[in-house]
Amino acid sequence: MIINSQKKKISKIIIAVLVIILVLFILNCFRSNIKNFFYLISSPIQKSFWGAGNDISKILGSDLRKEVINLRIKNHEISNQISILENLEKENQELRQALDLNLQKDFKLIFAGIISKDSAANIILIDRGSEDGILKDMPVINSQNVLFGRVLEVYKSFSRVSLIVDKTYVFDAKVQGKEIYGVVRGGGDYNLYFDFISKEAELKEEDVLMTSVLGGEFPQNLLVGKVGKINKEDTKPFQSADINAFFDLKETDNLFVITNFKN
Repeated sequence: MIINSQKKKISKIIIAVLVIILVLFILNCFRSNIKNFFYLISSPIQKSFWGAGNDISKILGSDLRKEVINLRIKNHEISNQISILENLEKENQELRQALDLNLQKDFKLIFAGIISKDSAANIILIDRGSEDGILKDMPVINSQNVLFGRVLEVYKSFSRVSLIVDKTYVFDAKVQGKEIYGVVRGGGDYNLYFDFISKEAELKEEDVLMTSVLGGEFPQNLLVGKVGKINKEDTKPFQSADINAFFDLKETDNLFVITNFKN
């Protein structure tokens, strides 16, 4: 009896194991079909949710994009306004400096903005031309009475100005506060020289150079630069010196054209 009972238990276990194996086999074989069935049923629901989500995303995305664009436009407008105000403040400051130095008392001036700078050619372009009363060879200075150059070519609405460092420049100058005279010569590549100075003259580095009434190329007392390295040789009848020019294109946006001077 006991043996028969054990055989029955073993048979039930074997049958159960076989059933489990069979079910797993069937599920494995038809797994893709079952999944497909559930996906088929659920896909319309999922699509509706995804569609609604996409629509909401598009609406929100569109609004956000519009808001970002509007903010960028406003930021650009504010930046432009700030730039305009800064330029006006700078222009006003330069005009005040010119008034403080009584430049308008000594000269008739036209205010001009720099359009472009061609340092390689020692040329700048200003936004004033023949319709503003600009003529060739008119001197050009800044608000601090520093000589930049003179008008080279004139057009209707703009003019080309050659800088004093150009090799074509030769004009008379003197040392401020001393009776020391010489000739300023442009050397190109932003080089400037002070030549034909008497060997007996007590020229010193850092002496300030100004235009002289001699020669008549420019009005007198326009600032040119400071004396740099001095070259003095026994075999030469004159001494000379390098000049550190006062004008600085990097820090200059506006200039003045002197209209009542004739060389």
